Amino acid sequence: MTLRFIGIDPDTDKDHCPTVFLDEERGEFVIQGWKADGALEDQVRAAGVLPDHETVVRVPMRMVHIMREACDAADAHVQRADR
Repeated sequence: MTLRFIGIDPDTDKDHCPTVFLDEERGEFVIQGWKADGALEDQVRAAGVLPDHETVVRVPMRMVHIMREACDAADAHVQRADR
C-alpha cells in the first residue's frame, strides 16, 4: 500500500499531529487523528452502530482545507481511473 500524504494539522506540535492521507490503490482516505474518549464514542453509538472493527477519531476543523484537498485528489484519481 502506498499512501499519498495530503496534509497535516497546521497547528501541529509534534505530539498532536492529525494527518490526512489518500490510498489511491485501495480507494480510501486514511485519517490519523486523536482517539475519541468514551463519551464521544457513546454519542456516536447513540446515532448509529459502531462495530468492533471500527473506531472514532477526531480531527480539528482547522483542517477542512486539507480534507477538501484530499477529496479533490481522490476525485482526480477516480476520473483518471475511469478513462
